[in-house]
Amino acid sequence: MEGIKLKKIVEDLNLQKIFLANNYENVSILTANLNRPGLQLAGYYNKFDSDRLQILGEQEWTYIDEMELEKRYKSLKKLFEYNIPALIFSGNNWIHDEVIELAKINNVSILRTTDSFIKFAGRFQSYIEIELAPTIRKHAVLLDVYGVGVLITGKSGIGKSETALDLISKGSKLISDDSVIIKKIDDRLIGKSPSITKHFMEIRGVGIIDIQRIFGIGYVMESKEIEMIVNLENWDDSKEYDRLGIDNNYEEILGKKIPIFSIPVKPGRHISLIVEVATKNFKQKEMGYNPAYELNKRILQSSKK
Repeated sequence: MEGIKLKKIVEDLNLQKIFLANNYENVSILTANLNRPGLQLAGYYNKFDSDRLQILGEQEWTYIDEMELEKRYKSLKKLFEYNIPALIFSGNNWIHDEVIELAKINNVSILRTTDSFIKFAGRFQSYIEIELAPTIRKHAVLLDVYGVGVLITGKSGIGKSETALDLISKGSKLISDDSVIIKKIDDRLIGKSPSITKHFMEIRGVGIIDIQRIFGIGYVMESKEIEMIVNLENWDDSKEYDRLGIDNNYEEILGKKIPIFSIPVKPGRHISLIVEVATKNFKQKEMGYNPAYELNKRILQSSKK
């Protein structure tokens, strides 16, 4: 398990750098759990989770602050000797000189946050769980269409971006074009754009365009849950396409099955309109109404007359 770099955590959570170890950029965090070393400062180290980030809350800080200098040094010295990844001071508390001294001796980074322990722990846990979630990338376009996260897939050149652009012009929102980062979080698939290409689209014959600049902030989103997949493919006269839509087909991504609709592409078909209709039909099915079942019911009732 690769984990997430301490440097990235510090930057993303806006932690103050008090002292950085010379291996700071190589330290990785593998768990969303923090450790408050209250018992350890009192000398108890059985089952100590030294691989976790260590954080001093108000109680721990007050405890060491009230210690005599020699006792405080001895208590902290043993903590630092356990090769902890870093020590964080919460609540913007003052940091004793001996903490910095021991950090330098043992090559341990010292960080600080203005948040209380509870507030920081909540932010940290949510952040780490997202960062460490199972992740893949797919060559696709992700849009919010009528509130539904629609992942448009298909071979290069099939018209994914052009279809997406047409949908955006009618009110859909862009999450990512060309490459979609997908994370599985709490049994949901959340898609977002790589930071370097966020809000950009490539339209053949035009070039790179900035959706936010052209259409406005209301036409882009940071992330979206993927609820359905639309796969664009070249029309094949020999293939039998679904004409009723009674049952859904599924594609598995990171162990989760997502409904997939295969839409054949050929000149004259209004693909973006078909995607809109497929999305509305999907929402109806989610709400318990299936038009194919309704038509079948009418046919059966008519045959009885």
